[in-house]
Amino acid sequence: MKINPDHPLRQHFAGLIEHAFCAEVGMCNPLLTDYLAEMLVEFTHIDRLNTIRNASGKQLEQIAAMLIVQSKEKPANRTERDRALYRNIGDYTLFWAGLYPEHLRKSQAPTDVLLDYVSRGKKSYAIVSELADENDRLPPRLFRNLSEDFEYCLYGLGLVRKGWDCPNAGETDGDDGLIL
Repeated sequence: MKINPDHPLRQHFAGLIEHAFCAEVGMCNPLLTDYLAEMLVEFTHIDRLNTIRNASGKQLEQIAAMLIVQSKEKPANRTERDRALYRNIGDYTLFWAGLYPEHLRKSQAPTDVLLDYVSRGKKSYAIVSELADENDRLPPRLFRNLSEDFEYCLYGLGLVRKGWDCPNAGETDGDDGLIL
């Protein structure tokens, strides 16, 4: 199910991302902020968070399992498959490490405990940037930025989570600067 472009959830995520990244982190890159807002919208559906499947169609929730599937497949278009796989791994690691790091500490599968989510996410986005073409809808520079600024993106997503956990934080009534 696709969420409409004018859906309030899409506007809400875009506003949270824009505020966190432009006002707080200092990364006013519309290509990046639009991508991150879209990622949050897409990941509201758990099926989109776990798009990589094994041969029997089971959704994979472990980075190690996703990499194993990638190494075993022999697709017709390896570049497209690799770009989609590594983009998913980058998004997956950015989402969990940025928004729900406590989840990673509690629920990492034994095979993922050894993986460093930050370095895996950075590396995955770097691979996507090498496989992308300047004529793609999402150009290589976006994925280079995601790779190079991964830690800043984690921090920004942490601010986004605080924004939805405490939606009135930082608002004032305009007269005395008191938080409402």
